[in-house]
Amino acid sequence: MMGSNGWAGSPIDTAMWKKMGLTFGRGPVGPGQPNGPSDIMRVDKTENDNNVDLGPLILHNNRNGIRTLLLLAYTALWNASVRGDSKSAPVDVKPWERYVEAVVSKYSKPPYNVRFFQIWNEAAGKLSGGSPQASFWHGVTKTGIRDPDKGPYEQAMQDYVEKIHIPAARIIRRHGAYVVYGGWPDQGGLETYIQWLEYKSPKYNERMLDCVDYLDTHYLWINAFDDLYDRYIKRGPARGLWQTEIGDRYMIDTHYLPTYFFQFAVWALDRNWDNRDKYVSMVYHWEGVESFRLTRRGPPQAFNVSGQSLIVLNQTVGGVLSRFPQKLDFSPDASGSALRSDDQIVIQVEALPGWHTVNVPGLAAPASGKPSVQVVDAISGSIQRTADVTMKWDSNALNVRFNTPTRVNGQGGKGTPKHLAYIVVRP
Repeated sequence: MMGSNGWAGSPIDTAMWKKMGLTFGRGPVGPGQPNGPSDIMRVDKTENDNNVDLGPLILHNNRNGIRTLLLLAYTALWNASVRGDSKSAPVDVKPWERYVEAVVSKYSKPPYNVRFFQIWNEAAGKLSGGSPQASFWHGVTKTGIRDPDKGPYEQAMQDYVEKIHIPAARIIRRHGAYVVYGGWPDQGGLETYIQWLEYKSPKYNERMLDCVDYLDTHYLWINAFDDLYDRYIKRGPARGLWQTEIGDRYMIDTHYLPTYFFQFAVWALDRNWDNRDKYVSMVYHWEGVESFRLTRRGPPQAFNVSGQSLIVLNQTVGGVLSRFPQKLDFSPDASGSALRSDDQIVIQVEALPGWHTVNVPGLAAPASGKPSVQVVDAISGSIQRTADVTMKWDSNALNVRFNTPTRVNGQGGKGTPKHLAYIVVRP
């Protein structure tokens, strides 16, 4: 379920990824044919500047249990409808198809065996009714010069579906791989996303949705997924729901990532999580110079607060996950959700300082008669004093009373700072 943009390019990187529980990487492929149609087609590089060898990275991923998502993008400048704009439509679709064919035919086969290919990135924005900042798709203009003051480009949807998405999807599926939608951004609006997905191309007599295996959004919270699940995943046609970019500056809130992933797992367990690739989210970006990234660049490279929170999550909820169907009844100023990890009950709780309770009616005491409880700080991983938590079972109801410390671990979020912890009940 947990991944990141970028790659674990060294043994040190890989060890850090494993500690945080990251098992999926995402990056672009290039350079294609950068100077003209007579160039040799090259798809051996990655990263934004195409300065890193891709093949060894994928093989390194495979050896270390990290799966790979390859991003197919963008238009070669010499083939761009808008002069100098790689986010505009190709003049000729054939070079785009040659690029996609070169990538997928190479990396879907041994020894790489990549199964997932993403078409474009955030083809949304003002052209589709959303914010202009979201647009990585500029379509075409009659003059070849983009004029943002002239309003939405009326054929943007049709051109994207017919010039980019369906041609690429057909190639990907022909090689037995899966199509990941190009990441619908939070600014674009889900109503517009649905409009694009259900747009039917007169040229191909297909909806874009018919050529998508995994829906993909960016920077949405879990409650936004319900409609997409009910429409497209519960009974198909899509295989699953991904977010290939989450986090970024949202990670200034130290509770953001552990709360997001825990709640995403609870959500997925309630919605037939029957395949490991059905629900995936990827942090943007796993390393950098900003203090909110998972790690800070070295030397030496080290974990930031957000990265440490994923280590704690991975250590605390690292077993086989299953639903926890019982209702949680919290006292005021506390809230949370729960799941099972192996034979443990794990309750993630956010609370203000002071004593609180959580009651779980309809839960029988374990047969061993010797259950134990701990409260784990969700950021540092430290375990609270035994005097700060008590547990008892009364008439098939679990009651846990716990004390939230005065010095809470919440910082950077909105509202009154709170403390995030895991109540772990073992049989």
